[in-house]
Amino acid sequence: MARIKGGLNAKKKHNRVLKLAKGYRGARSKQYRIAKQSVMRALASSYAGRKERKRQFRQLWIARINAAARLNGLSYSKFMYGLKLAGIEMNRKMLAEMAVNDADGFTTLAELAKSKIA
Repeated sequence: MARIKGGLNAKKKHNRVLKLAKGYRGARSKQYRIAKQSVMRALASSYAGRKERKRQFRQLWIARINAAARLNGLSYSKFMYGLKLAGIEMNRKMLAEMAVNDADGFTTLAELAKSKIA
């Protein structure tokens, strides 16, 4: 029986990696070995970046809530503690949205938080 060579499968594997490396500069998009290294690093970075983006958004929301809370005479931590005592379970994304677009509603929440702390 004749030996089956792996040429087709190797070619498919190489093309898959080179397709991912399309747009890279120089040998990174032309040579398989270098392209493979670049693609592996890029995929690892993109995975880490997706996690990092969540951290950055939470950081942004907290900064916005803190700024709005301080305009109402509270720190971020006191504001959040007051909301917890009041039994208001609202996520930071919505609170930040209110802080930016609905100042009156946020002021109402801040007054409620103040009353629960005092």
